[in-house]
Amino acid sequence: MSCTSSSSSSGSGEGEEGFDAYRKGGYHAVRVGDRFGGGRYVAQRKLGWGQFSTVWLAYDTRSSKFVALKIQKSAAQFAEAALHEIEFLSAIANGDPTNSKCIARLIDHFKHTGPNGQHLCLVVEFLGDSLLRLIKYNRYKGIELNKVREICTSVLLGLDYLHRELGIIHTDLKPENVLLVSTINPAKDPVRSGLTPILERPEGITNGGFIMSNNIEKKLKRKARRAVARISERRTSMVGIPQRKERTLEGIDLRCKIVDFGNACWVDKQFTHDIQTPQYRAPEVILQSGYSFSADMWSFACMAFELATGEMLFTPKAGQGFDEEEDHLALMMELLGKMPRKIAIEELDQETYLIDMVTLKGSGG
Repeated sequence: MSCTSSSSSSGSGEGEEGFDAYRKGGYHAVRVGDRFGGGRYVAQRKLGWGQFSTVWLAYDTRSSKFVALKIQKSAAQFAEAALHEIEFLSAIANGDPTNSKCIARLIDHFKHTGPNGQHLCLVVEFLGDSLLRLIKYNRYKGIELNKVREICTSVLLGLDYLHRELGIIHTDLKPENVLLVSTINPAKDPVRSGLTPILERPEGITNGGFIMSNNIEKKLKRKARRAVARISERRTSMVGIPQRKERTLEGIDLRCKIVDFGNACWVDKQFTHDIQTPQYRAPEVILQSGYSFSADMWSFACMAFELATGEMLFTPKAGQGFDEEEDHLALMMELLGKMPRKIAIEELDQETYLIDMVTLKGSGG
């Protein structure tokens, strides 16, 4: 129902969404200085995009704070997905008046009409980089265990609130869906960098022009950075100087919050058996033997391993004579031993029960 990058306030930052997606039923073309929500929110810069939406840094003129503005595509199926996420984020916010439960906070939601249709918009608190970006920043080396514990404390507080107090299963917990409360680079944080909010649209920007020029400019900058990096690597290899400067996580705020509830469900009202990103998928989900809060806890454990080592715990692949799911189950059993009978046979028991019921019905029993 939702794409990870679409709801993270720091955005995806990987690639571009494509100009042809700005059409009827698609994205809304945003310009710096555009106002939303009856003029309350002023667009500052694009943070990222996802399959369903674009995300913008915006300035809330009422609270005088920077926020993340998520603008959904206008087609009906995207509006439905947004309403689903609003339902869960509203319940989460209503039960957490002090904003202390380590879940991204919904501030506002409204409809915005544009040339491509009517777009549902969600306003959430501005957060920083994802844990995936933190792993990449640390060059996949693995994070010190005391820091992993600090991160896990926040995630577990959030899961405890969702599970025990609200009865919500996230169903797609992974590093992309947990955001630090601030950015890794202080210059990208609007508060720490002392960013002056833009309250009026800069002159010379026509409808859609900012998006296109912004995309082109980003691509050119990426090419330039890659060229500079290649030249630097050649020079350093020639003189024998280490190519990379050691990075440290000191000074980075490791408090974090869970985001992206586009696929969430109530424990007693589940919408689909097909949940979780494959690498973080629980065995009971693969076997379709029914799932509950433990599915989130499995994903959490996979994520904790990835933080500590820089590598995914499970990377299943299909091969000759077996599919990806069979390989995944085999990898689990190689690591953890024989699968518990309750999980392994529950699906078979359900199928046998249904067959028996049909047989009894046919025999008049």
